[in-house]
Amino acid sequence: MWATAPLGRLSFHIAGDVMTELQKNYIAGQWVAGQDAVENRNPSDLSDLVGTYAQASADQLDAALDAAAKAQAEWAGYGLERKQAVLMAIGTEMMQRAEELGTLLSREEGKPLAEGRGEVYRAGQFFTYYAHEILRQIGENADSVRPGVEVDVRREPVGTVAVISPWNFPTATASWKIAPALAYGNAVIWKPANITPASAVALTEIIARQDIPAGLFNLVMGAGRDVGQRLVESPRVDAISFTGSVPVGRGIASAAVGNFTRVQMEMGSKNALAVMDDANLDLAVSLALGGAFGGTGQKCTASSRLVVHAGIHDAFVEKLIAGAEAMKVGHALAEGTQMGPVVSQQQLDENLAYVELGRSEGAELACGGLRLERETEGYFMSPGVFLNTRNDMRINREEMFAPLTSVIRVDSYDEALATVNDTNFGLTAGIVTQSLARATHFRRNVRTGVVTVNLPTAGTDYHVPFGGRGDSSFGPREQGVHARDFYTVVKTAYIAAGEPA
Repeated sequence: MWATAPLGRLSFHIAGDVMTELQKNYIAGQWVAGQDAVENRNPSDLSDLVGTYAQASADQLDAALDAAAKAQAEWAGYGLERKQAVLMAIGTEMMQRAEELGTLLSREEGKPLAEGRGEVYRAGQFFTYYAHEILRQIGENADSVRPGVEVDVRREPVGTVAVISPWNFPTATASWKIAPALAYGNAVIWKPANITPASAVALTEIIARQDIPAGLFNLVMGAGRDVGQRLVESPRVDAISFTGSVPVGRGIASAAVGNFTRVQMEMGSKNALAVMDDANLDLAVSLALGGAFGGTGQKCTASSRLVVHAGIHDAFVEKLIAGAEAMKVGHALAEGTQMGPVVSQQQLDENLAYVELGRSEGAELACGGLRLERETEGYFMSPGVFLNTRNDMRINREEMFAPLTSVIRVDSYDEALATVNDTNFGLTAGIVTQSLARATHFRRNVRTGVVTVNLPTAGTDYHVPFGGRGDSSFGPREQGVHARDFYTVVKTAYIAAGEPA
């Protein structure tokens, strides 16, 4: 029998006789300890132990799958207003506790506190938005081509949904998957990234207090190679929503196809911001700095390629470097911090390797790209800008997920558009221009799922679809009403009206 304790916590001793609390998985309506546990430390201060988190076993995952199937049938039978009240309560509590939960998020992930608070508040809005969508689930009807026959078309839940979410937006990305899954009547098995489990437990505690059947929502923490792989290979999973890297996405797709499991995936990117010679220079620099270095560059929507017209190139570069060098890099919770640490030692090592790769390819590192020492031991790195780069360099082909950006000089709008489109990815792209004609042509001809005009490439709304092309995305779009295409199946019914009495 699994050990249980209130709100997923169980005190125990770790090395050095330091008392901490075990944060547990949530399975079949119970908080349960796992087969082992991992530590979670603050990337801004490695002496700060955020917590210790249980790792689920294969048997526990199987128990979650069993419970989800039973609970989903019960949840699907709940009245609309009863389900709506659940999602409204989740979202409202998240927004009310944005300061507290945002602090926890920033502490474990490393983004500045303002970004952490904003993420939690926005995540709450996903739940309240989909609470309203519950009441907007309206079907269609039509006359059949056969006399006396009517047609009813409606959507039904897909069943049990596996949600596999990333560490860079540990609350928001998970929420924009979990909220529609529940709204459209499904059960959820959530495997969060193992590097940011604290935010996952916090969100789960809110969901667990709601009026839902035991087993409708399950938190299963563990390594992707263990829990994640078993989850995506399970024939009892009806749909998989994943956000992460392209290689992992390919593996998930391969595992899912054997069971014909529907898949929705958001993966890599190499987003470009095109700066034209008629651009407002200060605006362009501001958009580039925010897009490239917000969230420490650890965003799928980050501006990692800056495609700059020759007519404005030198002035833009001068201001860009000055802005990057002026950014305050520090502890995520410290006042005035503009860029926090990267998330882990592994990520920092990969970032620094890309710095050396860029140099070896002939790019000029104009500023940054260095590990920084601060008052606390952490994974701090200065924002880096590469100059004199070509679009065929690896630093401009591969997603670095780092506070690094490359400037690519072009001689015309046509060359800029061609450069932006020359990538295997296609998530977001932006243009900075005062020409309506250029802006219109760009948004009609750029090959991305999201395009911005005089706005950063990063930042999207929750009520409209989000997704990309190429290696960036696979399957139906996320967010907005378009999410129903993934979380529901369509049923067509034919009804013989019969003769009136």
